[in-house]
Amino acid sequence: MIFKLNIWRQNGPQAEGFFEAHEVDASEDSSFLEMLDALNENLILADKEPVAFDFDCREGICGSCNLVINGTPHGKHRATTTCQQYMRDYKQDKELWIEPWRATAFPVIKDLIVDRSAFDRIIQSGGYIPIRTGSACEANTLPVEKEVADQAFDAATCIGCGACVAVCPNASATLFVAAKVAHLSTLPQGQLDQARPAKLLEAMEEEGFGSCSNYRECERVCPKEIKVSTITKMNRLLYRRG
Repeated sequence: MIFKLNIWRQNGPQAEGFFEAHEVDASEDSSFLEMLDALNENLILADKEPVAFDFDCREGICGSCNLVINGTPHGKHRATTTCQQYMRDYKQDKELWIEPWRATAFPVIKDLIVDRSAFDRIIQSGGYIPIRTGSACEANTLPVEKEVADQAFDAATCIGCGACVAVCPNASATLFVAAKVAHLSTLPQGQLDQARPAKLLEAMEEEGFGSCSNYRECERVCPKEIKVSTITKMNRLLYRRG
């Protein structure tokens, strides 16, 4: 299958970016990243600079493959990361537009790679349990109801890929923050830190992310299907604390 690719090229956060056109012959069984690998091999053989893009596991686990494909973060399929998209999924799309995440808080490092360390700093602001740990206690000392454990686990599946930010008109990281709050504050151990929601949201604003306006696009593109109900839970915790 012959595809025309329009790929974003940018040498750094302060450089001016542009779309560069390429043509590639890809097997329908190739993954999207394997197609980019093949393109880069051709560019290297032609003594041209390969396209920089990010990846790690290529198994839909880490979320490093943060690409916007034809205007949708991670591509056309729901609950799927870029690395799990295959070229057969795009056989009706002979022209593809490939871009990085678009957000002030995610500056472009090079081409399709963005700096997502803002997420790390948000977690550092309150994503821990502020108590003396000492030696580990017996696992059954503090029983957790299954429903509560399931809710915490559902929120914990967030991989911090940033797709919610990329699709949001406000470039808000509220769904990411809410997932962390719902994960930690649902469990009995995490309820000790009642200031966590406020601390994480304050850090989010300091990093330059926007506020939530309930567009719910974040829920649509999240590869782990984190629900906006986590935002409701976070807001409830904020109101309770006053």
